[in-house]
Amino acid sequence: MQSNRNRSRKGRAALLAGFALAVLFPGVASGEPVTAFRHVNVVPMDREQVLRDQDVVVTGDAITAIGPNLRLPAEARVIDAHGKYLSPGLADMHSHSESREDMKVYLANGVTTILNLGGATATFVGQRVPLFNSGKQPGPHVYLALRIDGTPEYGQIVVKTPDEARAAVRLAKTNGYQFIKLYNNLSADAFVAVADEARREGLGLTGHYVRAVTLAQQLQSHDVLVAHLEELMYALFTPPDQDPLAAPPDSVIATAAQTLKANRAFVVADLFTFETIAAQWGRPAVAAAYYTRPEAKFVPYEWRLDWMREDYISKKGSLDPRATFEARLAKGLSDADIPLLAGTDAPTIPGIYPGFSLHDDLDRLQAAGLTRFQALSAATRTPGDYIQATLHEPKKFGEVKAGYRADLVLTDRNPLDDLGVLRHPAGVMAGGHWYSQADLGAMLAQVEGDYRRAAAMGGADKP
Repeated sequence: MQSNRNRSRKGRAALLAGFALAVLFPGVASGEPVTAFRHVNVVPMDREQVLRDQDVVVTGDAITAIGPNLRLPAEARVIDAHGKYLSPGLADMHSHSESREDMKVYLANGVTTILNLGGATATFVGQRVPLFNSGKQPGPHVYLALRIDGTPEYGQIVVKTPDEARAAVRLAKTNGYQFIKLYNNLSADAFVAVADEARREGLGLTGHYVRAVTLAQQLQSHDVLVAHLEELMYALFTPPDQDPLAAPPDSVIATAAQTLKANRAFVVADLFTFETIAAQWGRPAVAAAYYTRPEAKFVPYEWRLDWMREDYISKKGSLDPRATFEARLAKGLSDADIPLLAGTDAPTIPGIYPGFSLHDDLDRLQAAGLTRFQALSAATRTPGDYIQATLHEPKKFGEVKAGYRADLVLTDRNPLDDLGVLRHPAGVMAGGHWYSQADLGAMLAQVEGDYRRAAAMGGADKP
């Protein structure tokens, strides 16, 4: 009798333990894989702090538990992260990359989210993005913008009337885009129609300054992401009689901050991109050096040919004053609590390398006067805030918190002490899929080898 009672107690205890694990790790019951980082220092990025010696549990594609000495399911894969640091995956919020190789290079650099701002092929949009976003192929989570303009120079879709504009927005949603990227030459009527229809369809609005309307009108129309910091110069700071290469006076920064804050706008602070353009402006030797940098091994032959067709090296004058003004502008906007996002425009600009250049952008934000926490926020927490505010997704990203998407970077040292450690991750998790340092190195080696062979054969298609 006593033996039966003991067995009954043990059975109840096992049942309760199983129930507790199911509550803590709900994916276990459905067979989702569980990964646990043991004894890791967590950089959550919800505020400037480090949580020491924690366990972080990932179930499927989500972080499900964080705490010290957690009890783990027996089937959990355990990563010994003792002494290492776990921070959110990085986001490049202005990309034009679309090749499978670029996606691997992004991952190897700790980039787990990109916003592709237009020009992507139908193959990338319809076939590859679903594979990346589901983890069936290695790559970051990809958000997509369809480029709409009033002329064919830059528009993927050209619209002339409000009816065409509304139809284009609906077509974008049907084809899997989450954002509309505005370009300069939209008519005022078409712009109003695009903005209104995007709101109705739940799509985000981003892009360049639309010349037919004021920046204030553009920002008031929707929750807008300004695609380049330099767009503020064109929209607010450059009167017709001003030298187009001259830097505006610093007194205009407060006006820009006021306009942006009043409309809750986000801004891509692509400091390194504009600095790189300025560096090669009228300087062929500078541009030539971009092809011999170590990162150039990871840029395909066809893109390097496109770089050679750019005409920055033939320009007259200097953009340097504007580049230094942009740094002051970024600091002023940050001080005014305008949300800044990191972005690169890779790989469309000579010298801007997918993945690698995002780290350069973070360095430039820090050099402009932002703290390391503020600079890192521009590539983690703030992109997550923007996507959530715009798309209202059920699972956020950009912080290390229970319930968030499991996009993570493991490093040997604290990135809040040195952002440079993010250039050499000890491992990366994208949507719950773990890539060790060896995996990342193998990806880079494969991409380098493929590009080298393609170049020897005369090049290959960019996609």
